[in-house]
Amino acid sequence: MGMRDFSDSSCSRQVAFKTLGCKLNQAETESLATKFQELNWTVVDFGEPADAIVVNGCTVTNTADRKSRSAINRALRSGNGEALVVMAGCFVDGQGTSWQGADDERTLAVGNDLKSRIPEIVDAYFHGELENLPTEGNRFDYVQPHRVFRTRAMIKIQDGCDQFCSYCIIPHVRGGGVSRPMAEVLQALRQALEDGYKEVVLTGVNMSRWEDGTHSFAHLVKACLEVEGDFRLRLGSVEPDRIDGALMELMNHPRMTPHMHLCLQSGSEAILTQMRRPYTAQEFDTMVAQLRQKVPHFNITTDVIVGFPGESEAEFAETLQRCENLTFGHIHTFPFSRRHGTEADAMGEQVSEPVKKERSEKVRQISLQTKFTYRQSLLGSTQKVLVERCQEDGDGSIMLRGLAPCYVPVRFPLPAGMTEGEALNNFFDVEIHAVDSGDDPDLLGKAQTD
Repeated sequence: MGMRDFSDSSCSRQVAFKTLGCKLNQAETESLATKFQELNWTVVDFGEPADAIVVNGCTVTNTADRKSRSAINRALRSGNGEALVVMAGCFVDGQGTSWQGADDERTLAVGNDLKSRIPEIVDAYFHGELENLPTEGNRFDYVQPHRVFRTRAMIKIQDGCDQFCSYCIIPHVRGGGVSRPMAEVLQALRQALEDGYKEVVLTGVNMSRWEDGTHSFAHLVKACLEVEGDFRLRLGSVEPDRIDGALMELMNHPRMTPHMHLCLQSGSEAILTQMRRPYTAQEFDTMVAQLRQKVPHFNITTDVIVGFPGESEAEFAETLQRCENLTFGHIHTFPFSRRHGTEADAMGEQVSEPVKKERSEKVRQISLQTKFTYRQSLLGSTQKVLVERCQEDGDGSIMLRGLAPCYVPVRFPLPAGMTEGEALNNFFDVEIHAVDSGDDPDLLGKAQTD
């Protein structure tokens, strides 16, 4: 693609994003979008004509690799075929230049170390200033996002991982664990509240291993909860071995949301050992019981890997039994995916793809059952719902949709005398009277009125 001069402010520049993978990628994308806006770019939907397209890729599984490649190819085909396509993140660090489209003159590969500088890199490209491109970055050098994509503010507090679970490629592509200083996290939270956010999500690769001097993750969470404002705090994925007494005590704080994503990965003690997970299945059971004793109806979602090398039918049956017993609000199921450079890639007794597919479906069916059971348990309760969007129902009425504190979607009618604008990004106390149908059913209710 020939160089174009966009120095004339009358020229409209548009950027689109495609994000794959974890919530941390989502948080980073939202920050990048905000920075592009500050540079006078317009953010458009992926698939619309754009001058630049950023694909924030993932490489955690073979499926993630395929989706990342597919997104690149779609980006290269979109619009007038002249867009600059930026491939970013873990996919780049994991694959290098060994991906289709890498040698296309319209593509630019940016790894995690420089990801935060993508807006400056792209802007410099379009101004013909390639000699001034940044060569160094900071994994926390992300601006606080404006409300570009959602009503929840995601704040990155940690990056990288030192755990080296035997199946995981992330330490190789994200690097070792680093923590954002507490003062910066609290400043980002205050900025989010000033920008109008009412829900803040803390996120990171291995977030619960955050530390700042003598301050632990529980110290940070407590400090966040003590910030003044009308908001609630949500935690991203938390490692089970990091839930100590200090963190447990914060679970019934009025600003804390009663939901946590705890990665089980396997219900078999033997497989957990092979995975190099830092907890036992029995310890996981105890943590779940303690959380639900602390806060009734506490929603616990999880990840499960099926078909790990050497996983027997008996060991898989242990996982199924635990998934049933623990009544997860949702289970993300992953067939084991071989990642070059990991310990599990070289293990013998690799499980066949048909068996992994069969086991995945069994876990998925349990997930559907336990998800519905959990949501039924909320019938008759009152949920404080933060409205994220308005939509027209089949009969022409306006329905509001948002999340309950427990991370379950709720749908209810727009109260009489209220406009959609007044409802968006505001809290409503909603009485729950039904559970919708489908694989991811909404709770149905009615807003309490004075």
